[in-house]
Amino acid sequence: MGIPARIAAKVGWYVMKNRLLMRKRYPLVLMLEPLLACNLACKGCGKIQHPAQILRQRMSAEECEQAVVECGAPVVSIAGGEPLIHKEIHDIVERVTVKQNRFTYLCTNGLPLEKKIDEFKPNNNLIFSLHLDGMRETHDRSVCKEGVFDTVVDLIKELKSRGFLVATNTTIFDDHTVAEMREFLNYMTDLKVDMCMISPGYAYEKAPDQQHFLARERTKQFFRALLDKPEKRWPLNQSRFYLEFLMGQKEYECTPWGNPLRTVFGWQRPCYLMASDLEEPYVPSFKQLMEETNWDLYGTGKHDKCAQCMAHCGYEASAVSDTVKHPLNMILGGWPTLPKPKKKLLQKDREAALMQADAPAPEVSAAASVASPATTAATPGCGNGSNGGCSSGNDAEAVATGSDASTSTNEPKSF
Repeated sequence: MGIPARIAAKVGWYVMKNRLLMRKRYPLVLMLEPLLACNLACKGCGKIQHPAQILRQRMSAEECEQAVVECGAPVVSIAGGEPLIHKEIHDIVERVTVKQNRFTYLCTNGLPLEKKIDEFKPNNNLIFSLHLDGMRETHDRSVCKEGVFDTVVDLIKELKSRGFLVATNTTIFDDHTVAEMREFLNYMTDLKVDMCMISPGYAYEKAPDQQHFLARERTKQFFRALLDKPEKRWPLNQSRFYLEFLMGQKEYECTPWGNPLRTVFGWQRPCYLMASDLEEPYVPSFKQLMEETNWDLYGTGKHDKCAQCMAHCGYEASAVSDTVKHPLNMILGGWPTLPKPKKKLLQKDREAALMQADAPAPEVSAAASVASPATTAATPGCGNGSNGGCSSGNDAEAVATGSDASTSTNEPKSF
């Protein structure tokens, strides 16, 4: 299982075509956020911390379609905020999946889907991506609301019964254990989930909890232990090379243009996870984003806010490019098979690694964990939950269910 063959083939051809055209930079997945408002107040997310007038802004369906055409990426991730509370979400999905023929991850925490599921029909280009940060106790703590895990599990079963493609997106924090993640992946597999995406969390500056984001070395320890002996049936929706990067077996430079973000403010630079400290962190056009951003300033070893990042939106595109650089890589399983350890661990070494990965990590200082100023989800989706103090879910829901009339202007905004 893993990345469906038709998606892998389409994306692989797209990358090869851009390489043949000698393009140095091109997008792989458009991160589309038509709103920032949400009905939950996850502790690892900073978006609902924006002022109410910002949370009321929406991109129109026309603006969303224009961004898809302008960007040209073969895959679109519609996130937020919570996209299902957008009044035009059905129209947006139809425009992207049918009219523009893009593979589309519709990211959701699941709660609004109970009332909106009848609006959607199965579509080979549509994948419902549900936020789950682990098993019941971990996930409900992450989203600051009891019962959400059970609701999402019921929705997964309902979506599968109706013939929809279903994915999960999971953000890993330092309170996760390898044992729980193995249990989680086995459970999702038993539920017939089509794809599971896992990625280390990113330390957003506005997130209420700053204590549980993973540093790079801890990330490598965790994924080495998790993927030392992976279950072949796990439907991991990531390239083998990216997983090997998470395990510390490969090194890549960040390709922030691989997952560009279009939000209510405009096109965010330099990347999906952070708005730059430039005077204009947002630009009105994709062309400006690609041509006027000094990409050499960003990435691990180049910018303080990138120091601990290993998130998929910065490095999956690097891994995919490496995969298709030589056709033999794909034949050897560069995409979508699970990683194979370079050397077999001795049993005592494996047990030591598991114990180390399951042990509580030392606290990372704010300077070391490195924060960023503006956006939210580390995985395609609205989920970036963690431990720590919850924001007010009532305030978030009040804004989320408030006026939906306003739409964003074409003027780039920063604050």
